[in-house]
Amino acid sequence: MKTAKIKTPLGIAFLEGDENGLRTIRISDEEGTDFPEISPILQPAAKQLKEYFSGERTEFDLKLNPQGTEFQKKVWLELQNIPFGSTTSYLELSRKIGDEKAIRAVAAANGKNPLWIIIPCHRVIGNDGSLTGYAGGLHRKKWLLDFENPPAQQSLF
Repeated sequence: MKTAKIKTPLGIAFLEGDENGLRTIRISDEEGTDFPEISPILQPAAKQLKEYFSGERTEFDLKLNPQGTEFQKKVWLELQNIPFGSTTSYLELSRKIGDEKAIRAVAAANGKNPLWIIIPCHRVIGNDGSLTGYAGGLHRKKWLLDFENPPAQQSLF
């Protein structure tokens, strides 16, 4: 398993993966810089995350290998269908996977997402539009949603 870290506007992102794909991305408030050498296996992920944060990328094209239950993987796959700049609710996500009553299980699977940003769990909000729990912290979720869909410029006149 190869590891790398890159600096992002939200903290240090720790990447882990191998030839089977990217397995995890964790975020930390740790200070620092990128590792000087990033394994060729993780270079595409590091490059695409940097492009995302510079506003040059809205979709990721990476080989992914998140570890979880079949249900979690089903939820994570559906999360990848939420377009950049859009949100959905836990209820709507439950409907899309075919079981409206599985809303709590969907929320739990969303919270276990091991691929922060690339599988965009931050795009899931409460039915009433509220920001609900986020493993990376609500301040990061708000930042990501604002970054992906900046408020319109207010007219002064």
